[in-house]
Amino acid sequence: MSMRRILQSRRRAAAVAITAALALTVVGCGGDGDKGDTSSSSATPTKKEDKGTGGSSAEPEPEATTVIATAKGRDGIVLEINSVERDSGGFVTVNGQVKNTGSSTYYQTTPWRGNEQELQGGGQSVGGATLVDKEGKKRYYVLRDTDGRCLCTSGFTQVDAGSALPVFIQFPAPPESTTTVDFQLPTFQNISVEITG
Repeated sequence: MSMRRILQSRRRAAAVAITAALALTVVGCGGDGDKGDTSSSSATPTKKEDKGTGGSSAEPEPEATTVIATAKGRDGIVLEINSVERDSGGFVTVNGQVKNTGSSTYYQTTPWRGNEQELQGGGQSVGGATLVDKEGKKRYYVLRDTDGRCLCTSGFTQVDAGSALPVFIQFPAPPESTTTVDFQLPTFQNISVEITG
């Protein structure tokens, strides 16, 4: 076998080895197969508690693409609610996604954080969201962990054009008799949603 063929064989073997290593790295970094984690602005971490990093580690993935309510925001931004579920732990979890239907990246996410002084942690979040029980005449604010960080999607800076940012927000649960609440997030229309579970 000529030296040229030996070198070509070695190059092919190296390319195959590198490709296999990259594929294993992607699989290894991808989380468990049915959760589909990524590291872009449309990240969907699946842990339910923030470890105090200030990131978005507390985001469960929206369960389905079913849309139960939609609210329009500014500049082509749309909030779709996929589920509003009452959990046995005494809280309500809202799952959805913010979609950028516009043609340019949306950076005006600061108002979504709200203006509560007690909310800790830097960066953007959807911590300004509230649930309003009209019948009970009570407003519910986003829950916080022991470090004062919201139990909600955080750590993003923008929503790219044509992309979606999965969001989750946890609130204290209204009384069992309350089945419909108004969901409010700064810069979006108020929408009525039904609590399930």
